[in-house]
Amino acid sequence: MAHKKWVLRKADRALANDFSEKFNIDPFIAYLLVARGIDSELAFSDFISEEVKLVSPFDFKDMKEAVETINSSLENNEKICIFGDYDCDGVTSTAIMLLYLKSRGADVFHYIPSREGEGYGLNLNAIDEIKSKNTSLIITVDNGISAIEEADYIYSLGMKLVVTDHHQPSQSLPKAEAVVNPHRKDNHLEFCEYCGAGVAFKLICALEGGNIDKLIDEYIDLVAIGTIGDVVPLVNENRVFVREGLKRINTNPKPPIKAFKDINADKVYSANDIAFQLCPKINAVGRMTHANSALEFLISDDYVECSERFKELLGENTNRQKEEMRILEDVNLKAAENPALVLNRVVVIAGEGYHQGVVGIVASHIVEKYSKPAIIIGIDENGIARGSARSVEGFNIFEAINACTDDIIQFGGHPLAAGVTLKKENIEAFTQHINEYALNNFEIMPVQTLTVDSMLSPFYLSLDLVNSLSVLEPYGAANPQAVFGLNKMKLISVSPMSEGKHIRMELEKRGKIIRVVKFSSPYDEFPYSNGDYLDAAVRVSDNFFNGKHYLSVQAVDIRLSSLDEEKYFKEKNAYELYLRLGKADESLYPSRNICAEVYRYLSANRGYKFGIENLYFRLQDKLSFSQLNFAIKAFEESGLVSVLGDEIKMNDIKQKVNLEDTAVLKSLRERMDIE
Repeated sequence: MAHKKWVLRKADRALANDFSEKFNIDPFIAYLLVARGIDSELAFSDFISEEVKLVSPFDFKDMKEAVETINSSLENNEKICIFGDYDCDGVTSTAIMLLYLKSRGADVFHYIPSREGEGYGLNLNAIDEIKSKNTSLIITVDNGISAIEEADYIYSLGMKLVVTDHHQPSQSLPKAEAVVNPHRKDNHLEFCEYCGAGVAFKLICALEGGNIDKLIDEYIDLVAIGTIGDVVPLVNENRVFVREGLKRINTNPKPPIKAFKDINADKVYSANDIAFQLCPKINAVGRMTHANSALEFLISDDYVECSERFKELLGENTNRQKEEMRILEDVNLKAAENPALVLNRVVVIAGEGYHQGVVGIVASHIVEKYSKPAIIIGIDENGIARGSARSVEGFNIFEAINACTDDIIQFGGHPLAAGVTLKKENIEAFTQHINEYALNNFEIMPVQTLTVDSMLSPFYLSLDLVNSLSVLEPYGAANPQAVFGLNKMKLISVSPMSEGKHIRMELEKRGKIIRVVKFSSPYDEFPYSNGDYLDAAVRVSDNFFNGKHYLSVQAVDIRLSSLDEEKYFKEKNAYELYLRLGKADESLYPSRNICAEVYRYLSANRGYKFGIENLYFRLQDKLSFSQLNFAIKAFEESGLVSVLGDEIKMNDIKQKVNLEDTAVLKSLRERMDIE
């Protein structure tokens, strides 16, 4: 995986100490909260409070009109359609509205479009089908804010529309009886980062007009699942939704949740557990077949039926994982065959037959691997290419795609994720233009970062710390599980876990030994040796096993303690600019002494199998990133080494080699105009 830049949070210690005394909370926990921006008494009090505080749903513009329209349809026994979406948020939003309106005796049904056949949001064919059922009112959940043409068509057929959505509105709103959206500028809201399920819940609160406790008891688990699944910030009301939803999930689960929990019935489920164990399975059905199966699972009150439907979710999730790995392997193969693809500032890789429900997940893998924005594009049999983009903080992929509108058919999304449709023959031009945008607008590209809450001594890691950290839960977007930095830890031992898929390490400092696991870090690819001094970014948790509690320490990142981050990122950027634009100066050229230094290291270690970047970290104090790369290229050209993926193998060469005669170094000298 690509190297991440560590960013250490900082806080006003005096303010944290003041809050610690006023609210009778551990001083270190108070420091962590202040470092996360919770730096006013009101915000601090709200964050640690267990009260259920919800703002009035009528602070949303058009909420009154939405209530009046829906109540009128209920009174007149008109047929209502809930128009949802196929992701976890859309499915839970649909379930909330469907179950609530059924409880009110409504003549109501749902429509969720297929990802493959229809795509996101309202479409004209779906509207025709809905009209054919004598529908009078359509209520959208988690979509509809951009359906200008579709809304007009709904009214031309004599139906009415209520839009509930949480996506950003454009300058024009669709024609509707009401448009309920937290991002409308004419709302009276201080907080607007709701997901679709959150907006749907606010609507049923307004419809109920009173007994909110009843609605929390009935629907808050669904609201929590949608909120977690859509990765909206877990602050303000979202934090309340998830906290109260987890209580219901863990203490009094309804049949669908009980069927899910049967995997590990005694476990107390956290927001992270829901995010990684339930939400992907709900999403998988919408990705691979049709989200109706996930909806039927969530709304059923029959445990046996839920158990059978959950097996279907598990099966589709397995299919999704297989398809994901198939596409990822093909993408990695294309990158290996054409390294220029991943040397670009924005990685764009296209392939025939890539499943549209999976390309976004693959794009996330590529971002993680190369620390660059990535767009993975699937091309269908008609030559239409549909891609999914993911980005890094600081590079707005939506704006980047917007700069390439001449190359595309349509697009949409957010700063960190977007979708794009174009013709197959325009992929090359699109790739060129989006990379030109990156070069013209970013002297140095933003990189992936890892936020570290605090540096800690290993002596401070304990179950007491874990218990104190529970104040921060539930974890999620904008409120992640705390990450602590341990510096200059000596690697004592490393051993494989799960047939080498993961590793377990023993790290030591001043006589304190801690055991640390790192998942998805293959033993054969671990680039460090016993005796190395490492910095480790870790999370801590309570591992309950065989009736006992154990401290669990999980590494999220590891690096050599000697690493100079700023030097690395600056030099890597200079190297990529040379490859892209030919911009060079003498500092990029590997002198004879530098080449000798690199060759001595490779000879002493019989090659190197952990990639150029890790080799650079070993030699960083002796050379630049460009010098190392050009030296290796010269070695390879002259036959001294063979480079196969990340591995550099030494060759048995008897004759003398003059590296300066290699084409790569000759070209470099010409670029720099040096003899």
